[in-house]
Amino acid sequence: MPTEPGAPPAEGPLTRGRIVAAAIDLIEREGADDPGAHWTDRVRAQARAFRQIAHGHPRSTMLVVSRQLHTTAGLLPVERALVTLRSAGFDGADAVRMVRVFIAFVVGSLLREVGVTPAFAPVQGGPATAGGVDAALSPEVSSLAGLLGQCDHEAEFEFGVELLLRAMEVHPGRRQGTR
Repeated sequence: MPTEPGAPPAEGPLTRGRIVAAAIDLIEREGADDPGAHWTDRVRAQARAFRQIAHGHPRSTMLVVSRQLHTTAGLLPVERALVTLRSAGFDGADAVRMVRVFIAFVVGSLLREVGVTPAFAPVQGGPATAGGVDAALSPEVSSLAGLLGQCDHEAEFEFGVELLLRAMEVHPGRRQGTR
């Protein structure tokens, strides 16, 4: 498989195991499991690490996210996310749901960034125009076309992470007083 221009040569075939090992290494280097950090900081770090790995290995991201992970290496990030949420006071069912919601958000954001899913902003940039939009049928789309035509993926990702964290913090099933 050819490498991208400027990319270091591959050290053998790219496998799911190598990708997951790289992800775990990055999460450990970035401190996503620092037990002294507040649980929201650990969740932020884990989400950012997943996104960073996906940006670093865009062609392999779909391989990882489209497969069920049954290996020890593949389950380690899930284990760490569950430990973080359980230590924050969530019961098992809520912790699993929250991991699934975060994975769906992160994967959906990444797919939008690379242009796989529908988005309002063009992948290559450039403002969208209201041309072709019937202002009588879609007055909001028409009036907000300028905003819909631009997207700062980093800012959108951080907005989504913070929104999810705020919802998690006020979830009625969370035991208060836990870190």
